[in-house]
Amino acid sequence: METLDLHGIRHKEALLAIRNFLAKNQAKGSFSVTLITGNSTVLQQRLFKEILEHSPFTYYIPSWNLGQVVVEYMEL
Repeated sequence: METLDLHGIRHKEALLAIRNFLAKNQAKGSFSVTLITGNSTVLQQRLFKEILEHSPFTYYIPSWNLGQVVVEYMEL
């Protein structure tokens, strides 16, 4: 599973990096990736609201690591 580590990146730049990362993976077809957000619930909320909420991706925060978000895409 491919991973994007967002530690030390400001939110605006992190959101741009996430958009690019997801677009790159979506171009390849179906995928499952991990976004490492660390303890930033603010970044996670912005990620959900600004990118994932109205996208074709499914996502969840694993109970074993609240500092990451798993994003999946299934090409039809």
